Amino acid sequence: MGVTRIDVTSLKQSVIEQPESQAAGYITDGHGTVRIKADVPKVSSGYDGNAVDYFYRKPGDRTWLPLSHVTSDGVKQTGFTPLAVDRDLDVAYGFDAHDGRIAVYKVALDGSMKKELVYARPDVDVAGLVKVGRQQRVVGVSYVTDKRHTAFFDPELKALQAALAKALPNDPLVTFVDASADENRLLLFAGSDVDPGSYYLFDKRTHQLNPLLSERAGLDNVQLAPVEAITFHAADGTSIPAYLTLPPGSAKKGLPAIVMPHGGPGDRDEWGFDWLAQFFAHRGYAVLQPNFRGSTGYGDAWFQDNGFRSWRTAIGDIDDGGRWLVGQGIADPAKLAIVGWSYGGYAALQSAVINPDLFKAVVAIAPVTDLQTLKSESLHFTNYKNVAAMIGDGPDLAAASPAQNADRFKAPVLLFHGDIDQNVGIGESELMADRLKDAGKPVRLVTFDGLDHQLDDSDARAQMLETADAFLRSSMGM
Repeated sequence: MGVTRIDVTSLKQSVIEQPESQAAGYITDGHGTVRIKADVPKVSSGYDGNAVDYFYRKPGDRTWLPLSHVTSDGVKQTGFTPLAVDRDLDVAYGFDAHDGRIAVYKVALDGSMKKELVYARPDVDVAGLVKVGRQQRVVGVSYVTDKRHTAFFDPELKALQAALAKALPNDPLVTFVDASADENRLLLFAGSDVDPGSYYLFDKRTHQLNPLLSERAGLDNVQLAPVEAITFHAADGTSIPAYLTLPPGSAKKGLPAIVMPHGGPGDRDEWGFDWLAQFFAHRGYAVLQPNFRGSTGYGDAWFQDNGFRSWRTAIGDIDDGGRWLVGQGIADPAKLAIVGWSYGGYAALQSAVINPDLFKAVVAIAPVTDLQTLKSESLHFTNYKNVAAMIGDGPDLAAASPAQNADRFKAPVLLFHGDIDQNVGIGESELMADRLKDAGKPVRLVTFDGLDHQLDDSDARAQMLETADAFLRSSMGM
């Protein structure tokens, strides 16, 4: 990988950094000067190693100097990972561990390598840097408790954040999307759980906030369902954070219900508008989205060995979410289903293996179905060893793979998959469908031509939603 500067008016190109075989990325100072390089050394087989070496340059110097060495064992990452450079402060901002959680540090790039803790939380990981403007100036950090929050370093933006909270009290999720070159005009996005969000233009000089456009204008007059942050107890007593979305205007008791585990596995759900959960709530279902152990954002202890290697704990938490819905009287036990996408689809299928009687219907979108197959899919890519380390090895892979345990299924299964999915090959769903059919279990596979992992097509998604709703109603006698 190298770096090329392109004049977008004349299209003239000039090479800034010559391509290097181990180079995997570069970071500029926001003003066109490359200050940091990431190298991924190869092992003798040609695959990527389990480390990334970062190098930096002093101002005005072309010599690469060591910055940090980051390693990963497929579960945890150690070392300072730079994400941005501040030219004026001459520092690199990045992530590193602090008391078992991800925090933001800054490291001086003047040769002293002075490292300072910038921001950390005792309860959750720092989620990311907040940057603004053409130079992507670092102005704060974001983190997620029950909701996403921003802690600004920039005093002007901190004051603006407080003013916007008063101006947009019903849309607490405000993000800075972009800015004019002088940062006097800011493009903002604001939304909430019941508002998909809108874009606004704020002028610092006139203090005018003007709406530009709605994210989903078709929902402007649709009553959406409020999302509540809740907790429930797992079988071992651990308190599991989750989000509960109930149909607007419903009786709140004895409802058809869906447990909806997130994808990843290195991910988590957040409070806000979720089109999938809102669709099912609009159709009368209660929806529970658990941040089970194996989710990111809560520190190393919560992440455990990731949702694949710690699948028994992760799936156990997800299933306990279904039991909680029933125990609270929210869900009718005869009308409890599970729906998931990607890793969430894997979790939905594996739940039917571990607790075949709990869920009465299973919907899995672009799911992982066999862990050995998932490893094999990356065999011809340079990151194979890293993928293999994340998934693990040994006899437990068979027990962890739904396609290897099709005989245990009792609930009917509906699968969706795009035929050019590069995250999880369509062969995984085809294998699952074949194994279920061989075992005499009810299953249907719906495929989409020319679509990838996200099924990012309005017509396809609409078809998927209607098909899933009809399947759930039929399977659960609604």
